Formats: sequence, structure tokens, C-alpha cells
Amino acid sequence: MMPPIPAGWRRQVGGEVEKPYFRRLEEFVGGERERFEVYPAEGETFQALELTPLRKVSVVLLGQDPYPGPNQAHGLCFSVRPGVAPPGSLRNIFKELKSDIPGFRVPNNGYLASWARQGVLMLNTVLTVRAGAIGSHRGKGWETFTDAVIEKVNAKKDAVVFLLWGRDAQGKAGMIDEGRHVVLRAAHPSPLSARHGFFGTRPFSSANRALRDAGRPEIDWQIPDI
Repeated sequence: MMPPIPAGWRRQVGGEVEKPYFRRLEEFVGGERERFEVYPAEGETFQALELTPLRKVSVVLLGQDPYPGPNQAHGLCFSVRPGVAPPGSLRNIFKELKSDIPGFRVPNNGYLASWARQGVLMLNTVLTVRAGAIGSHRGKGWETFTDAVIEKVNAKKDAVVFLLWGRDAQGKAGMIDEGRHVVLRAAHPSPLSARHGFFGTRPFSSANRALRDAGRPEIDWQIPDI
């Protein structure tokens, strides 16, 4: 069984769990958890929704599927648990932050929950993965569920900033009303692509500028040390 949809999202997407695709997805993930190590832990599957209810969403950061390494994924895209070394993509995010946000200090951890609590919905498009097997849970139904989440964010009257990094994330742009919301596109921050359109794009200051223009609180991008 999947954990329940967090209360701050239940009215918007709770009905998805009754649909045939979600029941098939639940059966698939349950079978995977019986046979393999699956990340994140079952109770953290919907951590992004737990920490950022719809009413608080002001920025959406879209990832792909969770990190497949031990103790890394905990339900927020790009984030890792305290005490776990930041992977390459996250190190590159910190490099861009240091050049983009005056006074930003690279933290001693890669735990990004402080962003989520401020209203950054840190959503992977696929919410689970088999240990050591990137992409192993793609095409099983998660994309339909997370598309439903994106549709509900798009329906918000308040302006939301969407950070779409890489081809997969940018493929969601067609779901977003760019007359009401702000879409900031860049290359993915992975070590393979960061130098080809991520570094120098200043997504964090641009997001804050868009929020400021919309009369919404800016994000404090500084990650606290632990």
C-alpha cells in the first residue's frame, strides 16, 4: 500500500488513488518493495507534497526520478539526507547559487527541506526507483500522477515560478499557462550537461525577481548548516 496523500493535497489529487492506473502503480511499487530495495522509504514517497501544501506553492522545481544510491533519496528532488555527500547535480546547483546569490555560502550538507518549507515544490516526475537502477520505475504511472499535481499548481491564481531544468522537465512546459506563471528553462545541472546551459542562467535570482514582481515572498536559498 502507498502512504496516504498528504492532507494539503488530498482534496486536489486524492481522487487519483481510486483510478485504475494508480491501483496498477501501487501494485507495481508494492511488488518492487517486496523483491528489491526501493527509494525513498515508503513513508517518504510523498514528502514533497507533505512539506509543501498547494496553498504555499510559489516555486516548482521539477526533477526526474529519485537518486538510486543508498541513503540519498528522501522524497525531495535533488535533495539528499543529512550526512550524505551531495551528488554531482547538487554540487553544481550549489556552484550556480554561489555565483547567482550574493553571500551564498556552500552548506555542509545537501538537505534542501528548508526550500520546501518556504513554498518550493520539489517534485520528481517519478516518485520511486529501484536501488541502483536509474529510470526503473518510469512509465508505470507516476508520470500521470505528477502531471495531475502540476495541473493543480497551474490552476492557481497566484503566479508560480516553474524551474524546468533539462529536456524531461521542459517537456512539461505545455501544461503551464505562461500568461499567468513564469517558466525559467535551463539545462539539467548534471555533470554531463551543466556547462551547456545551466551555469550562468541565474535561475535563483530570476525566480526571486519574478516572485517580487508578483508581490510574493522571495525564497531564502541559503541552506542551513547541520
